[in-house]
Amino acid sequence: MPYPSGKVLLPMQSTTVNFATAARTLGREARERGLLVPGFRCPPRVIGLDRTLKRTNNGVTVAVRVKDRPWVAILADMIEGVIAANRLTPPLADRFRGEMWLTLGFTCEALPITRPPQVA
Repeated sequence: MPYPSGKVLLPMQSTTVNFATAARTLGREARERGLLVPGFRCPPRVIGLDRTLKRTNNGVTVAVRVKDRPWVAILADMIEGVIAANRLTPPLADRFRGEMWLTLGFTCEALPITRPPQVA
């Protein structure tokens, strides 16, 4: 669902179509940054887990539980899966995480911090 701004905004409802769209978007962004693009699947094979990561000789697969979960939780698991697949650590992981939320159409409007005036 591309929009004129180039952002991909996904509805809050989680479906397999939205999951596939998010997986393609995250894969494209990871590839553009020279990162390993994991495969995504749902659900995880291990019952009771929301996210699993499987490394093989052919790459990495991130499995995420979609059923009965908030859409933002699913997206967070997908983003963290890419970070884990690439073994990113701060500050690269933090930067990538923020960029992916922006790419998926989420913004953070923080309140301005009021600081007392500096005395010389």
